[in-house]
Amino acid sequence: MKTKYLTLSILFLFILLAVLGCGEGRKEAVPNVYSPETVQWLRSAKLDAFEDSPQDWAEIERLAKEEGRVVVYSSSSRIANVAEAFEATYPEITLEGYDLGSVQTLEKTIREQEAGVYNADIITTGGSGQVIYELLANHRIVNFVPDTVGDQISEEMKDPLLVRINEAIVFFYNREAYPDAPPIENIWALTTEEWRGKVVLKNPLESESVFMGVCTLVEHADEMEAAYERFAGKKLELSPDVPDAGYEFLYRLLKNDLILLSSGSKSAEASGQTGQPDPPISIGSFTYIRYNDTKGFANEVFRDLDPVSGVIYPTYTGIAAYAPHPNAAKLLTAFLLGSPEINPNSVIEEPYTEGESVELLQGLAPYYEMGSQSPRKDVPPPAGGEIWDEVASNCWTVSPEFMWYEAPNVQDFWVQESAQ
Repeated sequence: MKTKYLTLSILFLFILLAVLGCGEGRKEAVPNVYSPETVQWLRSAKLDAFEDSPQDWAEIERLAKEEGRVVVYSSSSRIANVAEAFEATYPEITLEGYDLGSVQTLEKTIREQEAGVYNADIITTGGSGQVIYELLANHRIVNFVPDTVGDQISEEMKDPLLVRINEAIVFFYNREAYPDAPPIENIWALTTEEWRGKVVLKNPLESESVFMGVCTLVEHADEMEAAYERFAGKKLELSPDVPDAGYEFLYRLLKNDLILLSSGSKSAEASGQTGQPDPPISIGSFTYIRYNDTKGFANEVFRDLDPVSGVIYPTYTGIAAYAPHPNAAKLLTAFLLGSPEINPNSVIEEPYTEGESVELLQGLAPYYEMGSQSPRKDVPPPAGGEIWDEVASNCWTVSPEFMWYEAPNVQDFWVQESAQ
């Protein structure tokens, strides 16, 4: 019996060493929660613990060209613009991009992988809770940080998962109607009679980014309660069955004839259209500020709204499990972050998607605009992009943990109170 147990112990040790992997220049070993099949794929793809250090970009590019294709599931329609720039740089590789929106990107990835279908090479989307706790934690995606620019990205932007771009949900007012000062100073004003039926946003149940913004307000219940006391000069009294100030704000906002639309751009139009005598305030993507130039809107962003002017949310990118074109996925991941030649003194001129500008910005070019921010510290802001720092200093950031554990309760609350 002792011989049998000894043999089994030795066998287990060899299996454990094979699963964990080792070697010079490697990162921390792959956790033994990976299946042997996944470890084999990671080893062959040189991902996770099996990455070369330093990464061999000449070899990655050579293999990527042999693969000839990269498939992307994206929450952004601008993946088509990325494809155009990528294929111009690497004509040997076809980028097949699917503009799915955040919700469908997550659903399609999970549904296909559960059926044993592995078509995608890259998953890039928001949806912090599901991305971190469903995709990454269950090894449906793998983190990959190109070492060409990795030292210019802070730890929280690349661990546990690479952030491709930061965006935000903010509060807009019409600067034509209110040229001297914002119409409100405290977020609780939106729940008063003066603003009844004059607050607009895309339905959070149809937009992952707006929903993350709503949930983050709930998360910061203590700050919301303190802001109410500053606004009203008295303690907040919660409505029946409402647990805290975060939920109370949602409750009062919904009961104040909140206007829900099916489109974020229509929300921006509602607040930004010129010639309005009494325009509403809208809640939506910071990047809609671009419509001031392209559509003649007059939207302005609150900088100092009490207690918060907006909610920052990351768009992540990861290599899909069992990606059929892993080297093309690595090459595209690096391309999405922009050329390593960029530095804080780089002169990047409009139009950003053409000429020398796109050669520097690469896959960052379609997202290089006011209202978004590269995770790289060495990328200079676009024209007017300084506004990001002004607003972001008074923003909260989406918490993946809160989204994973509490967002279902926020959704139930929203559905219940919207129906009444």
